[in-house]
Amino acid sequence: MGQALGVIDAIYRGMKIPLEKGAKFNPGGYKQNPVIAGGQVYYSREPVASQLTGTTVLKKGQKLADLVPTGEGELQVLCDTGQTFVVPDAFRTEVPDLTGGEGGKIELKFQGSAATEFS
Repeated sequence: MGQALGVIDAIYRGMKIPLEKGAKFNPGGYKQNPVIAGGQVYYSREPVASQLTGTTVLKKGQKLADLVPTGEGELQVLCDTGQTFVVPDAFRTEVPDLTGGEGGKIELKFQGSAATEFS
């Protein structure tokens, strides 16, 4: 039996960010939109940003500003199946909410240019 993807973690600007189960990553690239002309179906390409959405926790002694800095930086998305995706210009898209009583959960959202896959 082979292994399937189970864990996604991230490294942003050199800092490892452990993510809870359910993290989602879209590597970006180009999507193809249908175009109908003269009864024929064609497609046009449209660029799509990469996106990582995941939940982490705020640990004792950790600064929120270190976890979610402004500006852009390199984002590495690490899969437990060996794949690594790199987004060189990723940035946080939303100011995160802190959730009390549930381990200090923080939902993080990053976007950037299309990711490059390494394995």
